[in-house]
Amino acid sequence: MDIKSADILSLFEQSLSFGQAEFAEIGKVVQVGDAHCTAYGLTQAKYGELVEFEGGNKGIIFDLDDDSVTIFLLYAHIPVAELEVVKRTGAVFKTPAGNGLLGRIMSAIGKPIDGLGALEVAEYRPIETTIPGIIERTPINQSLETGILAIDALIPIGRGQRELIIGNRSTGKTSIVLDTILHQKDKDVICIYVSIGQRQANLARLAYALQMHGALSYTVIISADASEPALDKYLAPYVGCTVAEYFKDQKKDVLIIYDDLSNHAIAYREMSLLMRRSPGREAYPGDVFYLHSRLLERAGKFSSGGSITALPIAEVQSDDITAYIPTNLISITDGQIFLDTKLFNSGVRPAVNVELSVSRVGGAAQTRAMKKMVSALKIELAQYHELLAFSQFGSELDVVSQERLARGARIVELLKQHEHATLSFMDQVLMLFLLKYNFLDAIRVSQIREFSLQFVAYIKLSYAELYQKIATTGEISDEVIKELSIYAKEFSLIYMPIVLE
Repeated sequence: MDIKSADILSLFEQSLSFGQAEFAEIGKVVQVGDAHCTAYGLTQAKYGELVEFEGGNKGIIFDLDDDSVTIFLLYAHIPVAELEVVKRTGAVFKTPAGNGLLGRIMSAIGKPIDGLGALEVAEYRPIETTIPGIIERTPINQSLETGILAIDALIPIGRGQRELIIGNRSTGKTSIVLDTILHQKDKDVICIYVSIGQRQANLARLAYALQMHGALSYTVIISADASEPALDKYLAPYVGCTVAEYFKDQKKDVLIIYDDLSNHAIAYREMSLLMRRSPGREAYPGDVFYLHSRLLERAGKFSSGGSITALPIAEVQSDDITAYIPTNLISITDGQIFLDTKLFNSGVRPAVNVELSVSRVGGAAQTRAMKKMVSALKIELAQYHELLAFSQFGSELDVVSQERLARGARIVELLKQHEHATLSFMDQVLMLFLLKYNFLDAIRVSQIREFSLQFVAYIKLSYAELYQKIATTGEISDEVIKELSIYAKEFSLIYMPIVLE
């Protein structure tokens, strides 16, 4: 049999290409750093690819150089040594998802940390997905009640909205989202709480509060606490969003809270510094905006059914909302709820600064009854704060200004709310009715909240049919207002303030 030179050459080329393919799959660690390493030889590797080490550790590729890649390690307890063999998997990092995650606490890398055994996983999903386009979305037209009067009345949130909660440290940001989760009981809303860079003690308190109020059964908690490596804090919000998308695909409404994205940006900055990427504004890498935009754009109300409502939290320093990360997030989201330190210290809880807070799309989701009750409330509050600042100069005010100050003080008092004491839509409407139609003018400021809550209970018990009618229709007609006015006068005559000795 004749052997042609062309055949020998073809066989040689095939063997050579096979050898290159094998070589491209395996590399060696050439440098080990803090929770990351540099590997040489993975010439065909892709950004975000999952790799396996000879010693049992795993990692994710975050940087591609001409002849090396930078890998961040998933497991801090498994050491990686120089010259250790690393192998490509051809896959990306995936997180567990499923109904079995409800009521559980898991880490950013998908491990249970609540001591309740293994997770019941329906499927594993990649944490980075294609963001749905505008054709796949529908307008926001359904309210997501927080149970907090100041927010539901003046800064309403719709299902599918992205509303930033922003403020100084210890101004009640986590308390607001905790109350919002508690208020979703029996409302067919799945809640996901993502803890980024928080202390374990804070997370334990939050989980205990959810359990005590029966809210843990519809909540998933994903934690990357302050002691975890930067990679865990980077992955946590994407893991939470992927879990939210699992429930959204089942046509469910999901509420996801990122607490907080300031720590997320700091974690990414740490990773970027380790990869020697050049910093941009305020020492953050140039793509930190894309970091959060591709996360928050995954929220929305979708035509296929279901929604994802995102409540990201950002911490500021000295009430400076013009810092780099806060302004980034404000430009990405559909509005912000600003918690003011001065209001918090003066005893206003929740310390919502109405003038600096806005909801750009939530108004479309408000019921007609609520819109009717709050039509001029925001303007009255703004006028009150302006007059209050002016009155501190000690000048005499005219009668109209004094009346506005008195009314503003009543508005502020009505909007105060105790922690975990959330209010239904109907309770809020009835309380705002008393304010709008001046039934609180004759009540002492210190008794306003007590009076309004007792009036709500009075209507609920004595006129349950009317109460249910407003709750069902979501409207409050002129005839209903006349009826309520009669009942309010009736209640004013029998009201007895509670005297605490």
